[in-house]
Amino acid sequence: MFCLTSALQVITDSDNEIIDQCILDLAQQQTHAMEQLYRKTSASVYSFALSILKNTDDAQDILHDSYVRIYEYAQSYKSQKKPMAWILTITKNLCLKKLNDNKKAADADPQEFEDLTAFDPSVSAENKIIINQCLSLLSDSERQIVILHAVAGFKHRQIAGLLQMPVATVLSKYNRAIKKLKKIL
Repeated sequence: MFCLTSALQVITDSDNEIIDQCILDLAQQQTHAMEQLYRKTSASVYSFALSILKNTDDAQDILHDSYVRIYEYAQSYKSQKKPMAWILTITKNLCLKKLNDNKKAADADPQEFEDLTAFDPSVSAENKIIINQCLSLLSDSERQIVILHAVAGFKHRQIAGLLQMPVATVLSKYNRAIKKLKKIL
């Protein structure tokens, strides 16, 4: 069976250590760390932004704005060995500001999710089609939870905090989404 997590970039514990160090290096004005940080996290940041904004152009803008903010605020970063939580919080805040500025969210077009896999050249064209179709059938909150868990590697408890939902709700929505995906596949 096709596996969403194998097709998209997953952040591992060793990646978290590298990401953590990149942010600390940026705080020391070592700008070379930005390239590695971007390579390790851009797919997760973009997919999270896209899951909130439902518009590829806006998600790309937020992707780049997120790295500008990361650079600006790297000196205030306090390492707690959870750098993706910090990065995705920045991304979430920028997305919410964008939505507030626009006063509305655009309707999702299934084709909008094509860019989700654009960052990973190892994903075949067939798998990209499958991922896009599957994600387009999930609700907004289900899609966000699946992306945060399957792509970014967050625990359900962390997702609950990030999305300001009860853990039970996150688990319920995740399980519902997985059942939908299994039925589709």
